[in-house]
Amino acid sequence: MGRGRAKAKQTKVARELKYSSHETDFDALQRELSSNSSSVHHEESDSDDQDPYDDGYDDYRR
Repeated sequence: MGRGRAKAKQTKVARELKYSSHETDFDALQRELSSNSSSVHHEESDSDDQDPYDDGYDDYRR
């Protein structure tokens, strides 16, 4: 019975995200991507035989 308000709020938020134009800070994005890429490569070199996306719960994929 309370689903109407929740759905209306989700619809409102979705419309705001879809139709609003946000300014993208490309410098901040570049800093974030460059800082994350060094840590990702370091993790991959530690465990080459393990799947980084494997959470251990997906028995169907094995």
